[in-house]
Amino acid sequence: MTMASAINGLLLTLTLTMAAAQGKECKGVNFPDDVDVGGSDLTLNGLGLQRATFLKVDVYVAALYVTATSRDPNALINSDGPQELIVHFLRSVGVDDVRKQFSRDFAHVAPDRPISLMQRVATLNTWLSDVKRDERLTFIRQPGEGVQVIVNDAVKGTIPGDDFSRDFMSIWVGATPPSPELRRGLLGGKCD
Repeated sequence: MTMASAINGLLLTLTLTMAAAQGKECKGVNFPDDVDVGGSDLTLNGLGLQRATFLKVDVYVAALYVTATSRDPNALINSDGPQELIVHFLRSVGVDDVRKQFSRDFAHVAPDRPISLMQRVATLNTWLSDVKRDERLTFIRQPGEGVQVIVNDAVKGTIPGDDFSRDFMSIWVGATPPSPELRRGLLGGKCD
């Protein structure tokens, strides 16, 4: 091996190592700093951890990608740019629990619960299934279109309406999130 090829090999190794180190990590789950969603470059706004029960069992890590990062929940909820929310499960969760949580969360952010909203929540719930450890739910918000739902890389469909997509984002970063720690992390704080 020549000196030049050894140096080139070292440089390649360093480049690959640096590329792998980019991004952010929470509870052993890595997310890149940027993603491409439908031709839009989105930046990681934050990572949040959801815990359940009084025992503080880690359930999932969520990552929020946006066109312009912000710590202001209202700016994120009312954004007219695309957004992507990835929910990476740290443990298996039954479909009934996932459906109950979504129904409960929408009831909190939209207490008057218009029939049209709850019908769309029902549609979302039909697309969900049991979730196993390391599986993901991905939600892509496209203003003017709605929220595309992807379950383990399988596109299930799009829930229409900007009202639905705003309420959906309110669940995660609004005043009554599943947990304050999750909200804090998605808004750019520490994921813990």
